[in-house]
Amino acid sequence: MLNGRTPSVKDVAAAAGVSLGTVSNVMNRPEVVSARTRERVERAMSELGFVRNESARQLRAGTSRTLAYVMLDGTNPFFHDVAQGIELAAEDADLSLFICNSNSRSAREEVHLDRLLQQRVQGILITPVDPSSAHLDELTRRGVPMVIVDRVRGADSCCSVSVDDVLGGRIAVEHLAEQGHTRVAVVGGPDSLGQVGERLQGAREIWQSLGRDPEDLIYLPTEAMTVAEGRSAGERLAGLPARRRPTAAFCLNDLLALGLLQQGIGAGLRVPDDLAIVGFDDIEFAAAAAVPLTSVRQPRQELGRAAAQLVLDEASNPDHRHEQLQFTPELVARASTVSRARGR
Repeated sequence: MLNGRTPSVKDVAAAAGVSLGTVSNVMNRPEVVSARTRERVERAMSELGFVRNESARQLRAGTSRTLAYVMLDGTNPFFHDVAQGIELAAEDADLSLFICNSNSRSAREEVHLDRLLQQRVQGILITPVDPSSAHLDELTRRGVPMVIVDRVRGADSCCSVSVDDVLGGRIAVEHLAEQGHTRVAVVGGPDSLGQVGERLQGAREIWQSLGRDPEDLIYLPTEAMTVAEGRSAGERLAGLPARRRPTAAFCLNDLLALGLLQQGIGAGLRVPDDLAIVGFDDIEFAAAAAVPLTSVRQPRQELGRAAAQLVLDEASNPDHRHEQLQFTPELVARASTVSRARGR
């Protein structure tokens, strides 16, 4: 503070003995100022405790030095890993990253997007509740660089980065079939989430192609993709008649799988001998579980980094063209499925 007030550019210029234009150049175009003069101005800033008015700079420039990521579920480590990839790319570009959480609610997502527009962020990355939502169209109409993360939009109106969820569902259930399981539960929901529908689609496609009875692939919908819902699904599985009870479960994310694993162990089940479990995402906790969890791995940080690079290109390259990048998932087999099922 300077006599009870915040120091201004004029105060810095007076203290350094330079013009206002020189101070402005030091802040915005330091390469045009001699090293000696620049050092004198920076020393004056430090001694006065001067902090530039970023809001004013944003108004002049029409943009800020920030990106933003609106994640779908802040309780899911998958999205934090994606955000880490975005942060690494933002750091390389000398930008900061805002992180918002819609908590799978469209209304909250819309509030975040409105405020990010007010902040004039350079670009927005979003895992949307509904990829076809009209408020995403509004972003493109305003010319805001935007990339859809972990989903795909129907129209070629923006870039997207995703994983082939249908293929992920196929390789998960195929792995369980190869272990000898003939009755498999698919656990996850709500089915309004695109990831849920596509992973379930893949599971059903491979089950049919293997010539298995459709009734032996049992879908157990959940209200959310959480550990608590996984435990609840485990209780529902235990309540099925013995002749109909699955010997394996494909959970549509790792949090559900961890909840199912907890409930099963608590009920005295041996995993995988009594119940084999496959998750999806391969978050860090999957390998660290009481019984290390087989999971379909998504390249989480790579998703985030690729998405950030696309939004930065759109923000700076007049010849930018929208791209839809799709990564290939892979199965990571661990102890939760290693025992071959026999006589089931």
